[in-house]
Parts: sequence; C-alpha cells; structure tokens
Amino acid sequence: MTSALSPSVSARDQAELDQLYKRFAAAHMSPLWTHIGDLMPAIPRPEAVPMVWRWPTLLGLAERAGVLVPVGRGGERRAIALANPGLAGAPYATPTLWAAVQYLGPREKAPAHRHSQTAFRFVIDGEGVWTNVEGDPVAMRRGDLLLTPGMHFHEHHNTTDRAMAWVDGLDIPLVRQIDAGFFEFGPDELGTQATPASSRNERLWGHPGLTPVGAPTPKASPLMAYRWEHTDAALTAQLDLELEGHPGVVEPGHAVVRFTNPATARDCLTTMRCEMHRLRPGTRTAVTRSTGSSVYQIFAGSGVVRIGDERFEVGTGDLFAVPSWAPLGLMSEPGLDAFRYSDEPVFEALGLAHTEREEMA
Repeated sequence: MTSALSPSVSARDQAELDQLYKRFAAAHMSPLWTHIGDLMPAIPRPEAVPMVWRWPTLLGLAERAGVLVPVGRGGERRAIALANPGLAGAPYATPTLWAAVQYLGPREKAPAHRHSQTAFRFVIDGEGVWTNVEGDPVAMRRGDLLLTPGMHFHEHHNTTDRAMAWVDGLDIPLVRQIDAGFFEFGPDELGTQATPASSRNERLWGHPGLTPVGAPTPKASPLMAYRWEHTDAALTAQLDLELEGHPGVVEPGHAVVRFTNPATARDCLTTMRCEMHRLRPGTRTAVTRSTGSSVYQIFAGSGVVRIGDERFEVGTGDLFAVPSWAPLGLMSEPGLDAFRYSDEPVFEALGLAHTEREEMA
C-alpha cells in the first residue's frame, strides 16, 4: 500500500512509510487509519439494495423446477432462493435473511433433516402439505405461519394430487457469517405420515393466555403453527377498536400483530421477528428506518412501497427486501395485508437496534 506524498512528509519519510505498509501487508496486518471510513461509517451503508420479486414470476419458475428437478436426498428441498442484486451473487435476500419459494409436487415428500439455522414457512395459498417436526405432523394452509426452530428434525409431505408452493425464511446468511452451522440427515420416516386435525404442539400450547404447567420453556416457540383465522381475527379487532376510538393502534389505519413465544412472550424465533401488517384502504404509513433488514410478502391486496428513493407497486404474493437504514413507507388504496420478517431480535440482543420515524413526504 502506498500513500500519496504530502507537502508535510519528506521524500525520505514517505519512502519509510511505504516500506512500513509493505511490512504490514507481509505480516497480514492492516492499519485502521486507511480504512476507518469503511469500517466505521457515519451511518449504515448496506450493500443490499431495495428489491421486489414478483409472485407470478416466482411461482412460474418454481412450477418449471417442479417438472425438471426431483426432490430427494442430496438436494433435500426444491427451494429457489431470492438473490439480492447488491450482494455479489450470494443467494440471500439481505445479508442476514434468506428467502425462498419452496415447491412440492403431488404426493411428493421432502426428506427429514435438521440444521442449526432457524426456519419458518409462510403459506400464501393452498393446502394439503404437512410439515412433520420432530414427529409431530402440522398442517400447512393459506395464511399460516409454521415454525421449525434450529436442530429440529423436519420433513414435508404432500397428501394431495395438486402441487403447493410457499415461502421459506431462514437465518442462513447470519449463521454462515458467524460459522455456526451444523446439518444432519434424518431418518427416512419421522415415525408418522398421519394428518390429524390438530398437531400435538397446538393442542398443548395453542390456547391464548394459558401456559401448560410443568412444560419446558424453550427459547424458540414450542407452538409450531400460527393459524390464519387467529391472525385475521386479531387484526380485524385492532382496527375495529380504532374505529370505536380506543387507543393502542400503531398509527391510524395500520394494525400490526407480532408472532410470539407463548412460553416467554418474546419473539417466536430466536433470530427472526415475524409480524403481520394490515392497512385499511387509503392508509399511508409514516416513514421509518431501522438498523437491520427485513423482507415483506404481500398476502392480500395491493399498494405502493417506497424504499429509499425507489418506488414499487406491489400486489398479492410479491416479496420485497428492505436494507438496513433504508427509509420505508407503505401506501394502500384498496387495503393490504403483508407478512414481515426481520433480524431485529439479533440487533436488539447485541444492543445495535436503532429506529427513526418521520411522516411520509
């Protein structure tokens, strides 16, 4: 590394300085003063960029993969990751969040495995697939959030003659960056291919405000399924109370519910926050920006999202990525529901969470 000769540095001193930089490089060292702007910027400078992935395109490509790509040992899942164009070809939606469309054909089964990475599935449409988590079969239906905490054996099986696709969210980039990943193949069968009306975990933990005495208190939620009928009812009630003049809503016309661990009241997953947002027709949110990143999927309706200087029209099924510290605002004319997940639990645990809020321009 050579620094420019300045009037205050003699030719001899400059030569010695250049030699020092060469010795730094040979010793695998690097001086802070030449990199401080990159290592300690005044504000976050994310490499990820605002990006929208259109659901018709995603589903069409997943359907084609369903024809050409088998599911089985080795490949494990027919999942196609969303690759943010700002991340140099890495298959990540943001530097910490992985998003993918998983497609399971008629009567197909994705084999059992487990891994350190935390995962969830969010269903935009369809039913008939079951995710079997540690031998407990859980139905997957439209609007449901299904959890797979780290190191839980899980498999998926389609009991119908119709294919089904859903969104997978994982913390793969985060776990990869900190070199904390483990992976293990599971048994050919997790012990059952049953399709009960309600999973064991729902029967034990799925009762609002009621905690089973004597049950363990895991860090990740022991409830593997958050059903749409409950989410929908909570959002509806929140907006109805606003119309009646009661306080407590995030902002006018904007209802939000967070999926939490019934044993601890903390986030349902240790590294990812999951929420559902509902905007009443004509709602325009305040602009917010936060450290950390997030991914949204429009569950129903349509609207406009502004991320930094970018403006995107979005509709049912579309996904979009919000980089760290990018100003975000949502507008909806007909109304919309949007599922959101983020890395906020990690930033909060590390003391790095910061949010600013301003009115939409």
